[in-house]
Amino acid sequence: MEATLEKITSFLSEIGVSVLEKELTYDTFLPGLALSNKGIEIDYNKLLYPGDILHEAGHLAVTTAEDREKIGTPDMPQEWPTQGDEIGAMLWSYAAAIHLEIPLDVVFHSNGYKGSSEWLIQSYKENNFIGLPLLEWFGLTYGLEKAIENNEQPFPHMIQWIRK
Repeated sequence: MEATLEKITSFLSEIGVSVLEKELTYDTFLPGLALSNKGIEIDYNKLLYPGDILHEAGHLAVTTAEDREKIGTPDMPQEWPTQGDEIGAMLWSYAAAIHLEIPLDVVFHSNGYKGSSEWLIQSYKENNFIGLPLLEWFGLTYGLEKAIENNEQPFPHMIQWIRK
């Protein structure tokens, strides 16, 4: 677990996502994790699943720079994250897991994703990338057709990790 945590946090630092070690004294949606306009706050004493860090990073990555500044403040729209954001964050975390060579069941663990983790893993393994048009629209990656047009590698390769 320690090596996986180090791999994830180093990667996030490289792409510009701040990881802040912090005691979280309130309930959070995912144990030991919270998002703020400063980055991902991690309470390592409460963290149960290191792969959840990538999922939360996905939320930051698919959010516009303008809205990232509002996370954790009253200015952030209450509907954030939207269902589209959620789908984008899941697919982004898949790409990150592939990039980092982390087993998919570390990110899509059996205690998350409302019981759909196996289905998600199988879908992704079959190249059924739910939400890919969204990540393309965000300027983060290309599907096969657009990758060929732009002489780039297709998803899960990312042309950039963080939405502008």
